[in-house]
Parts: sequence; structure tokens; C-alpha cells
Amino acid sequence: YKRPAKVGKTSLIMSLVSEEFPDEVPLRAEEITIPADVTPERVPTHIANVICIVYSVNNKKSIEKVSMVSLCAHNERLFCRVPLILVGNKSDLVEHSSMETILPIMNQYQDIETCVECSAKNLKNISELFYYAQKAVLHPTGPLYCPEEKELKPSCIKSLTRIFKVSDLDNDGILNDNELNFFQRTCFNTPLAPQALEDVKNVVRRNMTDGVKDNGLSLKGFLFLHTLFIQRGRHETTWTVLRRFGYDDDLELTQEYLFPMIKMPPDCTTELNHNAYLFLQSVFDKHDKDRDCALSPEEVKDLFKVFPYMPWGPDVNHTVCTNEKGWITYQGYLSQWTLTTYLDVQRSLEYLGYLGYSIICEQESQAAAITVTRNKRIDLQKKQTQRSVFRCNVLGARGSGKSGFLQAFLGKNLQGQRRIREDHKSFYAISTTYVYGQEKYLLLHEVMPDFDFLSEADLACDVVCLVYDINNPRSFEYCAKVYKQYFIDSKTPCVVIAAKSDLHEVRQHYSLSPHEFCRKHKLHPPQPFTCSTTEAPNKDIYTRLTTMAMYPHMAQADLKNSTFWLRASVGATVFAVLGFAMYRALLKQR
Repeated sequence: YKRPAKVGKTSLIMSLVSEEFPDEVPLRAEEITIPADVTPERVPTHIANVICIVYSVNNKKSIEKVSMVSLCAHNERLFCRVPLILVGNKSDLVEHSSMETILPIMNQYQDIETCVECSAKNLKNISELFYYAQKAVLHPTGPLYCPEEKELKPSCIKSLTRIFKVSDLDNDGILNDNELNFFQRTCFNTPLAPQALEDVKNVVRRNMTDGVKDNGLSLKGFLFLHTLFIQRGRHETTWTVLRRFGYDDDLELTQEYLFPMIKMPPDCTTELNHNAYLFLQSVFDKHDKDRDCALSPEEVKDLFKVFPYMPWGPDVNHTVCTNEKGWITYQGYLSQWTLTTYLDVQRSLEYLGYLGYSIICEQESQAAAITVTRNKRIDLQKKQTQRSVFRCNVLGARGSGKSGFLQAFLGKNLQGQRRIREDHKSFYAISTTYVYGQEKYLLLHEVMPDFDFLSEADLACDVVCLVYDINNPRSFEYCAKVYKQYFIDSKTPCVVIAAKSDLHEVRQHYSLSPHEFCRKHKLHPPQPFTCSTTEAPNKDIYTRLTTMAMYPHMAQADLKNSTFWLRASVGATVFAVLGFAMYRALLKQR
């Protein structure tokens, strides 16, 4: 509450709280929180949440001072963002209204929410004053609407546009009756009756030509309705929608909405659960306009319009599978989401928040999309795992063929790899493999070759690939040193990859040959590998790596017995083809 003095500030508060005019008014009231049950909004009001500039309607000098006080309050508000209300008290002492004098002041300061005349003595408009005060705090006009232009502010349009796009479940640019009903139920816990739906659309039709299309509400019509709500003083309707979709008073998505709490015990990993994949499939489906099971650059851009920034860079096209045009496939899209969730679950929660996961799937928060796997030590003890994502760190000297090994997993041969720009390269590759008919994700991570500074993250994985170039005599030494320094006593399975196996094999400048080294340390013999092929490179090695990651206790068991590996990889291609064929069939049904 603001000066000038003796205008009735304290009386107003005392009258509301006690419901009678005080005979003796203290010089000032102590700090008061107005109880919820004496106000229409049923919300406790702390006096400091709103600035009421009180003047006396029977005092000309008091009215003149309002302009000066408004300026001070306006400047103060720039820092504290507290809403302003003009209050003309002592209306019982005059017969005329002070509104004509006050309106120019209101027009001068657009951040004044409203003006109300009242009387603390006869309790006229007292509860209304505090209703407006609460409304100014809970549902301020300022962030939403510009009265001078008579239109929504850009930040409000941006927020409502995202809300429209999230609610447009089939991405056809209109909200049909089902989508409008879902939106209504989500925001207001009640569906609209068919006649009410028609009435809403008729209001839009009467006011604009392209607000309703194909009997559904266009973005233009959706924004018009919210403008109408605000102009008619129903700001709470728009605020209810904004807050339901995660926005705060500054029209920014809240930290609580974007980053819900999730417990992450040590040695656990994060994966998307079945419902999250179903949601992401529906997001892919609604943006794959041409039904080619891949996202064109335009479709990717459209998908991420609900984000404040583009989350995927050009490196993503060399992290997951793409089609012959270089567009991210359906499988590649799900793989990228899996990778983000595994490496940075907070980022994944944020992304799901932008897409409206908790709203569309009617969950409390995005945390409902995440599975935190059990401690890896328990998996080792029980000799089984429920995990779906396995990490393989790829180590080797510079130029040994690590990047080629990653890109081959995505189906790119040497010729295709040479077309990748240096600044578009990725240190990750992720795709699906099939072990005993189960679809699993294998995540390959290329570790930079710095022998003396391998971090915990460089070493933490489910299986290790030690890559050397058979044509370079100094290549194997790095693998041998890394193994002896970091993995000789580890329970993490290791595989030696003899890369560039299409080239002439030279003798390695190391005390033991690669074969002898593997035999001595009970490792599998070096696995020959090349990506210099006319077709896509062979993927058997990746199935084997996934199998070793899933069954580390059996990885070193009987090196000569290949039946285990054969059984594991049998049918891998069949399952991969079948999975894709089923998705195409589902698309055709839609």
C-alpha cells in the first residue's frame, strides 16, 4: 500500500479482515496475510504481493498526488514486477465519481491493472477491491495483452502457438472437435457439450474469415478467442491454459515443469519406457507427412517448432541411421532419443516437456517416461539384466579406424564416410541389434586417444572395443597398454578389433603379436573388420558386442565354442526387417 497519508489505507485492510469499520484506526496495520475465506478467489493474499495506490475521492490534492505516486510505483515495478491497482477510498463522502480524473492516469501507465472506488466505512466494494487485487496477482493482464494495440503481446502469442501445436495431435493445422475436447478436459477438467463447441466456433466465424477451417479451430481462431477472453476481463481462462502447459508469470516454462525430480542412484542408467516410446512414435508419425518413414529437414524443423531452440545439430545425421538422402529414419529418430536419455536424462526430460509429454499422456510429469535401471552390480550377481541400452567404449590410437567402426554400425561404408564433413562428425553411434530375438540398443562411444588421461566416463561401459590398424606396425601397442593399465582386472568384457582387414597385415612393433596377446589374457582372438566394402559393412560384430554386454559372465567362458555367439545372433536380420515391415504396415493402416 502506497502513500499519500490519511486516505484510508489501514481502514481498508481492517474493514476487510474484521468486516466492520474500526472506530479507532492504528497509525498502520502490522504485516497481514488476508485469509482465503474472506475473498472471492479463496486464495490467501499477502499485502506485499500487489501495490494498491490509495487516494481519497473527496480530496483533490490526494487525487493529484496519485499521478506522482503512480510514477514512483511504476519505476519500482520495473524491478519488482508487482501489479498496481488504483483505489479511490471514502466514496461514502461524495456523490460524484473520481473516474474521469483517474482515467488519464490509467492510460498513462499501462501497467496499472484496474481502478476501483470503495468505502471502508460502509464496506462498499471492499471484498471486490481485494478480489481485483488477487486477480491482478494471479491473472495479470500485463504479460498477455497490449491495451494500446488491442492485441496479444508477442511472448503470449509465442506461448499460445506452442500450446496450439502440442494440442494439434494430427498436425493438420486445426483443432478438430476431439482435439478441442481433449484440450478443454486437460485445462479445465470438463469436456465441452457439442452445442457449446459450436457456439465457440460460431463466435470465431462471426469475427474472422479464416478462424475456422474444415469445422475446426485454426491457430488464428485460437489466438482470437484468447484475445476475446482478455478483452472481456476473463484473463483467468488464458492463465489457466498457460499454467497447465507449464508457463510462469513471465511466460517462461518453469524449472519444475521442465526438470521434474528423478532419483539417480550410482551405477544405474536411464532409459525410456514403453509409454514414452509410444508417445515419441506418435510425435514422429504426426510429422512424417510424406509417410516415407524418415524425417526430411523441413519435417525435423516442424517437429522442433515447439522448442525454444533447435536441439539436434548436423552431427545427429552421423550418430543414428539415415536413409539414402541422409534423412533420419524412424529407427534413427528413436535411437537419438534413447541416446539423449542415456547420456543426459535432464536434457531428455526438458525435450519431452517442450513436446508436452505429461499433458498428452496425462502423467504427473516427464519423469513418468523414464526407467532408472537397477545397479549394474546386481545384474552381475544375478547374471541377467532388464536393461535395453548397452554402452560400448571404442578405444584405439589415432588413425586406427575407430570412426569407421562407428559409422559402419550405421550402415555407411568407407565411400559414404568420406562424404562426412569434419565439423559434422560424431563421437557416438547408436542403433538397434537383436540378441535372442530381443531388440536392444548398442551405443558406441569413440574415446579420444589420450592414454594418460582416461576419465571415469571413458572407462564406464558394458563392453570395450580395442581397435588397431593391421596395416600400421605401431597401432596395436596403444591397445595393449590401455588394456593392461585399465581393463586387465576389470569385469568389463573386452574385444580386440583388427581394423582395415582389407589391407595387407604387417608385423606389430610389440613384444607379443595381437593373437598371442589375446591368448595370454584370455580374450577372444582379434576380430577382422573392414568398412571398405561396396555394400553396407557386415554387422555381426555389433550383435556379438551387445551379447557380451548383456552376458558379461559368459563373454570369457569358452572362447573356442562359437555356438553361443551363433545362437545369439541367429535371426537378427529377420527381426530387423520384420520390425521395419510392421511399422510400414501400421502406417498404411493409418
